[in-house]
Amino acid sequence: MHSEVAVAFSGGVDSAVLLLLAKKYAKRVKAYYVSSQFQPRFELEDAKEVAALLGAELELLKVDILAFSEVTSNPENRCYLCKTAIFNEICNATEADGFSLILDGTNASDDVDDRPGMRVLAELSVLSPLRICGFKKSDVRTIARENGLPVADKPSYACLATRVPYHTQITAEILEKTENCESELRALGYKNFRARYADGKARLELSRADLANYGKVKRETEEIFSKYYDGYYLDPKERNDE
Repeated sequence: MHSEVAVAFSGGVDSAVLLLLAKKYAKRVKAYYVSSQFQPRFELEDAKEVAALLGAELELLKVDILAFSEVTSNPENRCYLCKTAIFNEICNATEADGFSLILDGTNASDDVDDRPGMRVLAELSVLSPLRICGFKKSDVRTIARENGLPVADKPSYACLATRVPYHTQITAEILEKTENCESELRALGYKNFRARYADGKARLELSRADLANYGKVKRETEEIFSKYYDGYYLDPKERNDE
């Protein structure tokens, strides 16, 4: 057992449960949240709320990810390049604070072979205790509910850069319109969805539950998209409700 651990903290349910368990079993714990143009504002607010609830020290690290041209050119290994920049920042901060071990919230349900950023964790010796111990997403959510974590039912959320097709330049303008559009859609009651950029238009992905909501707020949805895009269309494939 490691007595001192640093937690790469995103504000999602996986890292929240990881922080909960770290606080329970380690003697010294500190969480690190990396803020960049790829993260929407609500993620930071969720991270602050959970850290405060658990009484965990939280450090905010800011990274200007748009300054990395190799990332903004949006190649197919963008996730690897971005995660390298982010975890290098975390490594520098944790080393300065005297930590020798960094933990992240990857769980046993995550397809490790299909996640390009996973190689970074191996290269930097970042451990994923939830995955190592066999905790699946359903297990993580159960632990979160049992411990009253406010993010227990929070849908999985990928960064804003994933809304931009590979080889399309990632700009501050695209990221801002994506965040604003999704924020307004969330206010209409959508939960598990994506608004993906497609040559000035948007492709809207909805879960089954969100598709039912779409029928109730279609006019309002159209009005939102008209503010940010030249048009939008529904993806015929349903998103997984998890």
